[in-house]
Amino acid sequence: RAMSGPGGLKPLVAVGQVTSTPDKELNFAACAGLVREAARRGACLVFLPEGFDYIGCDTAQTLSLAEGLDGDLMGRYAELARDCGVWLSLGGFHERGRDWPTTQRIYNCHALLDPAGHLVAAYRKTHLCDVELEGRVTMKESSFTNPGTEIVPPVSTPAGKLGLSICYDLRFPEISLALRRAGAEILTYPSAFTVPTGSAHWEVLLRARAIESQCYVVAAAQTGKNHERRTSYGHALVVDPWGAVVAQCREGPGLCYAEIDLDYLHRVRREIPVHGHRRPDLYGTV
Repeated sequence: RAMSGPGGLKPLVAVGQVTSTPDKELNFAACAGLVREAARRGACLVFLPEGFDYIGCDTAQTLSLAEGLDGDLMGRYAELARDCGVWLSLGGFHERGRDWPTTQRIYNCHALLDPAGHLVAAYRKTHLCDVELEGRVTMKESSFTNPGTEIVPPVSTPAGKLGLSICYDLRFPEISLALRRAGAEILTYPSAFTVPTGSAHWEVLLRARAIESQCYVVAAAQTGKNHERRTSYGHALVVDPWGAVVAQCREGPGLCYAEIDLDYLHRVRREIPVHGHRRPDLYGTV
């Protein structure tokens, strides 16, 4: 809808910042409110963060609350996409896959819905966050999550060709370069960064991915106290292909907005053609 406005308006995207808890109903109400607000503002694509469905207090609760992509919650988001006429980037769904009965593990799944509510892409997180910062943060995602096995080709949306990743993938430039090589114009990193790692690395990594790939980078985020043992960093933002932060959320739940200027993106790529300057003869092809 943003592209069809008068005067050749650039497509508008909305980036969500939420505080998910173990309460799936409250989380859906909060996210649906943001999607409806973004649609009223004319956004064509709305991004929600990793764990938009819920963030459990422990592994047992996390596994017990998980659903399949054909379950009730994704059905409600499909209906929301249809009602609002927007694309939805649902950036980290706790998915019970077909192998759930045998593995008893879930997938961290980035689901992309079109305005008809159809699931047009599903990327399963390939890099799992196993991190231990002594006395500060301990995470072992691999203890209950299956790693994804493939990078999903970029998807054409009204805002541009969208490459899907999730949170910890941000630390691996190889995936962003592979998506860029496959035609991506927007890279998205829906996240639930902790405060220690977010304050140190969040913005600089997002800007680096934008600069090296010459893509827009969109990062929806969890913020605030998810439960008694977890607080998320927030700072959802959008970076342009030059590496400038062009939109950022304030503290607490909310939205930020950015226009996607593909003419500008292609100018940046023409002026500094790093993609054509790569030396796969020296270091291989991602």
